[in-house]
Amino acid sequence: MLSEKQMERYAEVLLWGLQTARTRKYKKNDLILIRFSLSGIRLAEILEEKILKMDLIPISRFNPTPAMEKNFLKLSNNSQLTFRVPGDKELYEHLNGSIFLHAPESITHLSNIDPQKIGQFAMARKYLRDINDKREINGDFGWTLCMLPTKALAKHAGLSLESYTNQIVKACFLNRVEPLKHWQTVFTNAISVKKWLNSLKVNYYHIESANIDLIITLGAQRKWIGISGHNIPSFEIFTSPDWRGTKGIYYADQPSYRSGNYVEKIRLEFKNGYAEKISATTGENFVKKQLTMDKGANRVGEFSLTDKRFSRINQFMANTLFDENYGGKFGNCHIALGACYLDTYTGNAAGLTKKSKDELGFNDSALHWDLVNTEKKTVTAHLNDGKKKIIYENGQFLY
Repeated sequence: MLSEKQMERYAEVLLWGLQTARTRKYKKNDLILIRFSLSGIRLAEILEEKILKMDLIPISRFNPTPAMEKNFLKLSNNSQLTFRVPGDKELYEHLNGSIFLHAPESITHLSNIDPQKIGQFAMARKYLRDINDKREINGDFGWTLCMLPTKALAKHAGLSLESYTNQIVKACFLNRVEPLKHWQTVFTNAISVKKWLNSLKVNYYHIESANIDLIITLGAQRKWIGISGHNIPSFEIFTSPDWRGTKGIYYADQPSYRSGNYVEKIRLEFKNGYAEKISATTGENFVKKQLTMDKGANRVGEFSLTDKRFSRINQFMANTLFDENYGGKFGNCHIALGACYLDTYTGNAAGLTKKSKDELGFNDSALHWDLVNTEKKTVTAHLNDGKKKIIYENGQFLY
């Protein structure tokens, strides 16, 4: 497990992420929600102390235990499943920041729960995420999250707890005396990449690997963002494309755990923006049900690339936070099925209406599922003037 010194450094990095991720500075008595699993309680204690010393107001909330989560989803009737807890809406409308400490004691406990019931619960909670999104666009809210090592995560990643912990320490610079300096370097380098990507006048991107042949259409008024403090760690640079222009084949060679279900080798064939053919060697039925959660669940909300020079992650970690930032030998790309990120809009996202979002091809869904490919690949930008430019090859941006 993490040492006390590493916990202190983790807390410092998370607070850096929280402040970096928000466009406005925090002010005295702003409300910061700390959500944590039981295994994350020590880090929550350290964070609460630091937040108090910043003259902010911490609000602590336990995440449900695996048994509580399983019982709720197994036994709840429709009214219980969709019930809106009094006070949640009011709390979220006043939150200024959120830190999520993910330390699961189990990641497979929901494997026998009906995926449609899981989707229904996600839909019932979507209104809270919508509140956060709106407040973030207006500069009133910021968030970050991290993961702590647990025996369950290490087991499903095929690593010892010590090796798993070392991946987290290395990826988050917790083995450095001043980790914030290293994060600031990554942050600064990412600015250069994003500036270069956003200077290109791109019609669409062609992604090619041994098992991928995919077209991603950038869309109007889009920009690349990432490495903004939202996730610790985060090395990805991404955009939310116009979902309507997606076509071809995408393949996730990296396994994924979602809602207690293990899925492997997902293959998606897109036509006119929709994933029309869906297969997986493991968990295919679960994947298909997730992609019918709502009308946007089988459409692309995000396209992302990770440069291997940024990321120190070189092991499968059985958790999307780390796996979507995999560096390894060839970096990674991933698509997210479902919800988009409106901060990829070049204009004032606060002014976007449902109609304008639809017209621009921003996807909306209760789902957001990152599917990762770590194969050697080439990403070619097809420019508006008819020229082509390779932007990513052998795991790194060619800027």
